[in-house]
Amino acid sequence: MTWSFNLGTIAGTAVRVHVTFALLLVWIWLMHYRIGGAPAAWEGVAFILAIFACVVLHEFGHIAAARYFGIKTPDITLLPIGGVARLERMPEEPGQEFVIAIAGPLVNVVIAALIFVALGGSAGVEQMAQVEDPRSGFLVRLAGVNVFLVLFNMIPAFPMDGGRVLRAALASRMSWARATQIAASIGQGLAFVFGFIGLFYNPFLIFIGIFVYLAAAAEAQDAQIRDVAASVLVGDVMVTDFVRLEGTANMDQAIEALLATTQREFPVVDSAGRLEGLLTRDDMIRALKETGPGAPVSSAMRTDIPSIHSRRSLSEGLRMMQQKSVPAIAVTDRAGHLVGLMTYETIGEMMMVRAAVPEGFRFGRLRRANRHSTQV
Repeated sequence: MTWSFNLGTIAGTAVRVHVTFALLLVWIWLMHYRIGGAPAAWEGVAFILAIFACVVLHEFGHIAAARYFGIKTPDITLLPIGGVARLERMPEEPGQEFVIAIAGPLVNVVIAALIFVALGGSAGVEQMAQVEDPRSGFLVRLAGVNVFLVLFNMIPAFPMDGGRVLRAALASRMSWARATQIAASIGQGLAFVFGFIGLFYNPFLIFIGIFVYLAAAAEAQDAQIRDVAASVLVGDVMVTDFVRLEGTANMDQAIEALLATTQREFPVVDSAGRLEGLLTRDDMIRALKETGPGAPVSSAMRTDIPSIHSRRSLSEGLRMMQQKSVPAIAVTDRAGHLVGLMTYETIGEMMMVRAAVPEGFRFGRLRRANRHSTQV
């Protein structure tokens, strides 16, 4: 996820924090300062760090359940509304998604129960509900936050865990895409409710509404892509008119190609036309700053780019992109020569075309017969 920074890796999963998390810290600091001055403000920051730890444990509940089904989690990103775990692939069965989704809130249930026991059962519902009041006990408020995380995450709408539980239940009776659309629509409606309430009570709810709306929309789009991916070939969505870079090219030549085209990813090939790596726009800019325009492109390119035959299904290509976390994959012919690139942008264009053309339209009908690429 963009606009996030890495805190480290735990058990093979990178833990990232979105920059907007800082807004939450500032808001908490100011709120506590207004009530109790600087000491209360710094105690509020410590409280947020404790919440941060609970959210991480929540996400690792999802991760542990996913690994039980053989699904790896490359990273998690912490946002003001909670965390987002990026699974290597989606669960194959509704029952698997149910277990993975429910595992996170169950961790918060355990944390709240342990705190309640540690306090000797003295924490009441009214005390735990005052999570914004620094005059309440630290552990009491932390127990209240965990209860809130359970209730909030179990709202039956995307992107909350309850939305995934709802989709798992619906998917047992209808298509995956339709179940996702229902849960996403509820999530987007909830986002408007958050935004409206935020106008009158708490502006922070507006930010929560924005995150919920965008996440729900992204989930719905991903489900639509998955719904059609099995019936679409990689060769029907790949870009065939593109610039290639020779392995002997330098960064200055790569920048010329970047400025002369609309490409953001440039395949690097050998003299036989076989893929050696992929150079992205971000790679170019970083290399220019670090090594200068004379550096070879091979020093900055990614070499972990997978390749796929043009006659394979789009679903297989998507799975490869998600597992490797790459911006594009190379499309090759039987001899292993590069014939195209498949990117998230080309997949998005395919979805727009599909929405515009009559039902039953077959992709590839309008593809040009003479596909070519330019080499630099």
